[in-house]
Amino acid sequence: MGTSRADHDAMTMAGLNLIQQALTIYDRDLRLAVCNRRFQEMFALPDALVTPGADFADTIRYLATRGDYGDVGDVEGFVATRVEIARAFEPHYMERARANGRTISVEGTPLPQGGWVTVYTDITRAKRQEALLRARSEELSDQLVGYSEELSATNRQLEATIMALEEAKRQISEAEARTRMTAEMMPAHIAHVGPDRCYTYSNRRLTSVMPGSRADLIGVHAAQVLGPQPWSIIGPELDKAYAGQSSVFEFTHEPSSRRIRVALTPDHTSGGVYILSMDITEESQTRAALQQTRRREMAAQLTSGLAHDFSNLLTIILGMQSRLGRMGLKPEAQELINATLAAARRGGGLLNRIADMTGPREHEPVPTDLAAFLDDLDTLARSALPTGIMLRIVCDGLTDRYLLDPGMLQDSLLNLVLNARDACSGSGTITLTARPLQDTWLEIAVDDTGPGFSPEALKHALDPFFTTKGGEGSGLGLPMVYDMTKLAGGRILIGNTDTGGRVALRLPLRRAAAARPPGLVLLVEDSPDLRSTLRDMLRGTGHSVIEAASVDEAAALIADLPEISAVLSDIVLEGTRTGIDLARLPRRGDCALVLMTSLPQDDPLHRQAAELAPVLRKPFTAAQLDAALNTGAHP
Repeated sequence: MGTSRADHDAMTMAGLNLIQQALTIYDRDLRLAVCNRRFQEMFALPDALVTPGADFADTIRYLATRGDYGDVGDVEGFVATRVEIARAFEPHYMERARANGRTISVEGTPLPQGGWVTVYTDITRAKRQEALLRARSEELSDQLVGYSEELSATNRQLEATIMALEEAKRQISEAEARTRMTAEMMPAHIAHVGPDRCYTYSNRRLTSVMPGSRADLIGVHAAQVLGPQPWSIIGPELDKAYAGQSSVFEFTHEPSSRRIRVALTPDHTSGGVYILSMDITEESQTRAALQQTRRREMAAQLTSGLAHDFSNLLTIILGMQSRLGRMGLKPEAQELINATLAAARRGGGLLNRIADMTGPREHEPVPTDLAAFLDDLDTLARSALPTGIMLRIVCDGLTDRYLLDPGMLQDSLLNLVLNARDACSGSGTITLTARPLQDTWLEIAVDDTGPGFSPEALKHALDPFFTTKGGEGSGLGLPMVYDMTKLAGGRILIGNTDTGGRVALRLPLRRAAAARPPGLVLLVEDSPDLRSTLRDMLRGTGHSVIEAASVDEAAALIADLPEISAVLSDIVLEGTRTGIDLARLPRRGDCALVLMTSLPQDDPLHRQAAELAPVLRKPFTAAQLDAALNTGAHP
């Protein structure tokens, strides 16, 4: 088992306390970072001056005031001079006689990131031996004695320098290790390519960002590592970077269907380029959904007024034509009246379709069993198909539950199946295939055996009001599918196969948490009518239900019934306590909690509740309730 950081620090400090020299490390602000026990003992310092963060100036002032430096005259001037020397951060060695008669050597070495490592050695004995040697060696020349003293001082300086170099080497090694660890932990590919476009450095993230890329990169040309499609996009941008132009761009990595953001930065030192690549698939899906929501809001603003005026005009036309029809006109005139009435009604239906497209609609994904969803779709779709058209549904490799908006998706797929039915002209086969795509997308494709899309249809199929059905079509079917797909953060692809047309929806592949098994749910609601409705919802999904009308009743039940698996509580309840108080009460570790309310999101109680547990806005569906219970807050 590895040594923890705390154990490592303790072992390091124990080692420092064993050496006979005093040692200090001050940071670039001349604040104490580390010192050993010998430092306090050598200078008899109080605890405050050997505590990390102690000011260097305070230590000098304390020693000067005590007389450790002898008579210094102006103490504050002396302290300021010593601080100024220290801030120069230059290596130094000195020997100093202390007031207590001891002699110490002081060896200071600056750190690369600023600050000092200083070693204090008691050399009293060595100095006495030098004096004794000088006294007993009168026959030696003064030059020989000087050489001996110089050599001794040089050796001490050399030892101090070696110690400082070793410490610097250790710190550099640690800094390099931290940098490498940081590069490996980042959820991005970080690399460097040399002037020959071959990799000189890379972390191990490329294959996770762009699956299918080459794993052994160093010394390999970027084109061979990335593959043809990514290189066709990145290569020209890399040429710009070699010319000195930084760039940030996005592209779709076709082998994995992921959206990638790449940043290229010229390395002016070596002539190479630094590369940063990130998988932004989820970000782009969310961005697409947000953009579509904004487009819908803008479209609603533009069309609401026009739709209102046109509705009024159509109402007038329908009324006037009805009056004409009651005037007993000739049969030829009656035919024209009926045609006008039919056209006006069709215009009213078209306005309703426009309102559906631009009106407010939220994408509300819930955990969905895709196989069961497709079974239901099969039942609905077959009822709308003539006997000559066969429907095949294939669900390949999708056994989990997925976060989907089943209502929105069902509308889209029924629309596509009905379009395929029209393309088949009474006979043929429609195939709906659902499959995972590179663990990034859920692709649901509808293929038919009709004539396929014309070049003009491929170009304009998603444009509102474009239709190939003449007066029978509104031209809003595929645009509505496009709108709902973009709201989900997905993509829509239209094309032809060897047998007919094909429309594929690609939705974000997001697996839902495992379904919570049915259990005992405590329902806390003070409205009897609402309790009855919620009780039926919970029982419909297999749960057993017990009920309470207040926090006090609920708290007693939680304490007495440890088998309660989940709590569903309103925020505002009878009495003075709220669902927020209930959320703060202790409960079993696997007991989920969901709060519900009709309060607006900016209400203080709603905001407090959202910090503690999922909050369901009333009204909600059984599917939304089931999803909330599966993701409820746990103590």
